[in-house]
Amino acid sequence: MGLKFGIVGTGAFAQAFIPLFKAHPLVERVVLCDLDAEKLARSAERFEIRDTSSSLDDLCGTDVDSVCLFTQNWLHGPQAVEAMNAGKHVYSAVPPGISVEEIEKLVTAAKVTGAVYMLGETSYYYPGVLYCREQFARGAFGRIVYGQAEYYHDWDHGLYDVARWRGGEHWRETAGIPPMYYPTHSTSQIISVTGARMTRVSCQGFRDRHEDGIYAANDWDNPFSNQSALYSMSDGSVCRINEFRRVGHPGCVRMSLQGTEGGFEQSAVGAAWVRKDGNRVENLDSLLACTGQPAPGQENDPMRKVTASDGTHLGVSTVHLVDRLPAAFAGLPNGHAGSH
Repeated sequence: MGLKFGIVGTGAFAQAFIPLFKAHPLVERVVLCDLDAEKLARSAERFEIRDTSSSLDDLCGTDVDSVCLFTQNWLHGPQAVEAMNAGKHVYSAVPPGISVEEIEKLVTAAKVTGAVYMLGETSYYYPGVLYCREQFARGAFGRIVYGQAEYYHDWDHGLYDVARWRGGEHWRETAGIPPMYYPTHSTSQIISVTGARMTRVSCQGFRDRHEDGIYAANDWDNPFSNQSALYSMSDGSVCRINEFRRVGHPGCVRMSLQGTEGGFEQSAVGAAWVRKDGNRVENLDSLLACTGQPAPGQENDPMRKVTASDGTHLGVSTVHLVDRLPAAFAGLPNGHAGSH
């Protein structure tokens, strides 16, 4: 018997993941779930999926093993708790919740029910983050001194369409969510490398004055389109996080991390490993470039000769562990720097 997954929310983001869940050899059945009947029917037809559910409540009453949340980001916490209390494991897009209280309820539900909860943070699988985790495990950083990470995504780069899709007629009311209610693209980079936790924080915001009015009136009474925070870390280091939604920048998810012996630096023009002896700077652009990898196989397997452009592991770098992926994933859609 294989696993049965219910995918909740069939919007734009879910479209990249539905075929991956469906193709996995350990998955027996996929059930699509959405409150929007038209959207649900369209996705079911596109991906040739027979089983659908009209609501999360309805889905929790079925025999699916796990619920996968691709809904609006401010709904994830309560929906994950509902699913776990119904005996389902949970995979959730980010963020896990938007308040301390929601996170506390999430942790409690996981402990009480014994259900597995996974946060599907794409940044955890970004090439630079994978590289830094390996360097940290080898001791190449020495003791961590300072980290910084940022998520720059200006509204002019597709966010208006996303907000209208998610929020409907009153999209401005939900579009003005505080950037630090959704910091996981940034925070996960540092946390996943060092394992240290943030213990103290001081945060400042940029008061938005844009004519679209998103940050003039919204459900959170939030005036900030950009926020910067300085954190004390449990390992004694310091960390800065930037979450910007109004910025003259092409957009990025990136990090830099400095230790007593070496460091990783990433900018709009590339990435490098640096050492304190002054003449050791290793350019990492080729190593981390998401140009694709041949599918793994035996020496005489013709698939070893197939390149990414011919349909193998699309958009991954040489540091991605494609040998852990099922062969059925070759040629399927990828995204977010090879993280999907």
